Amino acid sequence: MTPVDTTEVGKGGAGRRDTGTRTWRARVRRPIRAASRPGPWKRGLVLAVLALLLGLFMLLHAKIPNRIGNLGSLVETFLPWFGLFVPVLSAGALWRRSASAVVALLLPVMVWLNLFGGLLGDKSRPGGDLTVAGHNVDADNPDPAGVARDLAASGADVLALVELTAQTRGTYEKGLAKAYPYHTVQGTVGLWSKLPLSDIRPVDIRMDHGPLGDTKPVDTRMAYNRALRSTVATDQGPLAVYVAHLGSVRVNPRTGFWTAQRDRGAQALGTAIAAEQNERVVLLGDLNGTMGDRAFAGITSQLRSAQDVAGDGFGFSWPARFPVVRIDQILVRGVEPESSWVLPATGSDHLPVAARISW
Repeated sequence: MTPVDTTEVGKGGAGRRDTGTRTWRARVRRPIRAASRPGPWKRGLVLAVLALLLGLFMLLHAKIPNRIGNLGSLVETFLPWFGLFVPVLSAGALWRRSASAVVALLLPVMVWLNLFGGLLGDKSRPGGDLTVAGHNVDADNPDPAGVARDLAASGADVLALVELTAQTRGTYEKGLAKAYPYHTVQGTVGLWSKLPLSDIRPVDIRMDHGPLGDTKPVDTRMAYNRALRSTVATDQGPLAVYVAHLGSVRVNPRTGFWTAQRDRGAQALGTAIAAEQNERVVLLGDLNGTMGDRAFAGITSQLRSAQDVAGDGFGFSWPARFPVVRIDQILVRGVEPESSWVLPATGSDHLPVAARISW
């Protein structure tokens, strides 16, 4: 008679019981885990908060104070680029499958479109009575003769140049003489025209202010004068044209966004335009700032941007190699912009800008 191995049988039974227990526990844990796992509305809450903060930041940009390093003006200069955070946050929301983050992203998207959506399409129209153009030619441009040829070929009726130097002035006068029989140069800014010019005078934009500046002779100050005013005789009547090159801005750790000289100039230029008797005005030049910057409120309250009204896109003009802001402006009053565009590079660190206007 063969003995029965009861030990093995016992072990097999215990194994089956253990397997059954584990299976039962797994079935219980599965719904518990599913119930405890955060749903699409609970996932990505950090992303949702960041999206809301981005939207509020753009919506309330005008409330950002300028008391500390002109932070408000700095933000407003580059405000369109904050929209790049939207696709970054969108990618994170999709990766996390977060419904809350996706919904929260609606705020920055709507704010950005409200601020800049109008610049995305082409608003230009055919026609126009007069073509105006402006260019910061760059004092260190290695080929001023080539710049003159390119600008003469642009077809502009009125051409404003800034950052002229004593060394390059003659080159531009010679290169533009055939296309533009009328011109004036006041310090470092000049105006060339196919139509007669009159009532030409410099405009004081307070580049050299204070007791020391007031003691300097007029001839000394005129050498670096950076704004002028002239009347252009058109078939539709007189047109007041201002050319300006406002002070430069700097970003550094000590002062933040330094704009004191530019802001003084913008205020003085706004005052001069407010006193202008001619109802038809065009302002051309390098204003070293975007028209969304609060520092230009005194100008933008009187003049409209040709690019905003009749341009295609943002019309960024600086730096020429990879433009990120439009600081070269064409602003108008009493005339209608029909089109506005950026001209090809000339070797300057700025791109030329042009517009067609009508009466």
